[in-house]
Order: sequence, then structure tokens, then C-alpha cells
Amino acid sequence: MRMFRRFSRRRVLQGLLGGLVLWSPARARPAGFPQYPYRSIVFGRFLDDSYALAPTPGPKPFREWLEAAYQARYQESLRQALAQRRARLEATPDPRKRAALEEATAAWLHRAVKALIPRFSLERGFEFFNAVRFGERQCLLQSVLIAGLLQEAGLEAGVAMVWKNPLGQESNLGHAVALLRGSDGQDRLVDASDPTPFMRHPGLYLWDASARDYRFVEVSFGPEGVVRGYTRLADGRPLPLGQARPLDTAFLRSQFDYYRGERAPGGFIGPSTPAGLEASARFLERAIVRQPRNPLAVYGLGYVYRKQGRLEAARKQFQRAYRLYLAQGHVPPGPQEAQRWAEA
Repeated sequence: MRMFRRFSRRRVLQGLLGGLVLWSPARARPAGFPQYPYRSIVFGRFLDDSYALAPTPGPKPFREWLEAAYQARYQESLRQALAQRRARLEATPDPRKRAALEEATAAWLHRAVKALIPRFSLERGFEFFNAVRFGERQCLLQSVLIAGLLQEAGLEAGVAMVWKNPLGQESNLGHAVALLRGSDGQDRLVDASDPTPFMRHPGLYLWDASARDYRFVEVSFGPEGVVRGYTRLADGRPLPLGQARPLDTAFLRSQFDYYRGERAPGGFIGPSTPAGLEASARFLERAIVRQPRNPLAVYGLGYVYRKQGRLEAARKQFQRAYRLYLAQGHVPPGPQEAQRWAEA
């Protein structure tokens, strides 16, 4: 997914955002693996955020649509299929056998999500209502959905962002994958953007429980694509598996808003209009309120402010973004360039 370039309306709001961006990371600390099983109220918040922006008359509710589509394609109930997988997993105490079943469950959901939501769209695929309307998905939506379904089956799963892909190409947090933690103590990356379920992305962005902040890490892989270990870019030290966690729900909701701001018609990507930039600003401001330590949202808002001609506000956002990237271990080229502009 391409995202190599990333960007108050009132002084009061600027002050609020400024304070929130400098918010202590301890206050943003997730407790353990974030929990948002597919049938949960927490997962429903992702849906509510999306459907609040849906056109009227609104499309069918996402879970109702998905379950009907699964029933039609596979002639079985999705809920029952998840419950049966959970029962099989709970009845498999041997760690190696259970890990194999966990891997098979992830591969099954990888196939199902790709089949039921067949089209990939950067422009609209981050909205759950567009999965219903157009059969479209994007990396964050598909990863959150797969993680939520894995959690519903009783597995430890979540979402991580990608900054370096298997070809060695770097981006500014330009992709998202589901992360499955197996009973064998190893992680697997489930990527519905690829025909095969398990990918070897060597650069991830996730939560470091020991540092109580997000971290850019390099990933080493063992046989068959399982994660062998993580290394922090910030200091070159290993990040123990037990301290490496997927991204919390506040970050994920923030990231959905980032994409809404990025892809707003007339917004900061492509030809911009005043109304489009205003829409981009609203979504990115909300993204920062939801998770002030999301560096991409902070950087993106600076880019919007600069295109709006609000240069002092843009400088402050770029400087805040640079500090976040630096603290979290890696400053991509775009934020480096923005920092040089802010200091000029």
C-alpha cells in the first residue's frame, strides 16, 4: 500500500491538540493484548465509527451482511464455524498440535475474508460500510477484521503496522497486517493483501510494553515464516516476545481516521480544495485526539495545515511528529524533510 508521503481551525483546538500530542505514553498504555472479538461491543465501535459516515439510506449492518455472505458461499453459519474452531482449539492441549490448528484457522480466515470482500481499494476500502456496498477492503480493515475473528475463535491476535516490506521497500507506516501469537510462543503475520496467508515483513510498528510506547522494530524470521524475534530500532536491543504487543484500539481508531483524512475528496492527496482540506483536517484532528502518539496522524495534520497556508500551525505539527518518530525509533524521509522545512 502506498503511503510514502504523509501532512485549527481554532486556537483553542490547537492548544488542546498540542497538549495531547505531548501526553505521557503511560496514559496510552494498553493492558495486555487488545481485545476486540468480532461479536464484541469493542469491535462494534469500529463499525459505529464507519457507519456514522455512511450515506443514507444506510447499507445493511456489516456483521449481518458478512454472516449472510458467508452462509451463502460456504453453506454454514460463520458464528457456528467460529464456535467450532474455538471448541477444537480448547480441546487440543498439545502446544504443537494446537499451534498447527491456530495456523490453519488463520489461513481459513485469510481465504474467507478475501473471498467475501474481493476488491482491494485504497480510496474507499477502509470503511466497513463500503465492504457492504462495493465488496471493497483495504489493509487496515482486513487486518482488524481478521484479528477480531481470530479473537472470536479464542486466539491471541491483533494488528501491527508495516514500515518495511519483504522486498526491503520502506514506507511511512504504509501497510497493516494481522498478528497471531501462537501457543508455540511464535508470532505469524497474516496479510490478506497477499495470495498466501503468512508474510515476512521485516519492519513492523507495534507496542513495546516494557517502554510503554509504540516502537519501530526489525523482525527476524525462522522456518515457515514464524517470527523468531524483534529488535528495536531505537537502541538496537532485542524486544522480548512477551513485551511485543499489537496496536491498541485507540491507535486503530486513530488510524481509521487518518485514512479518512488522507482520502477525503479534495483533501491533501492530489488536487486539493478548501472544503476537502477542511475535511482532512477534521478527521486528522480527531485521529490525534483518539491517539496523540500516532505519529502519522500528527505528521499528516501538519501537511494539511501547510496546504491551507497555516504555516505556524504546520511547523508545530511537523516538529511534534518528528519528536514522536524519533522517540519511537525511526524517522522516515517525509518527516525528516518536514522537520527541515519547519526549522528553516
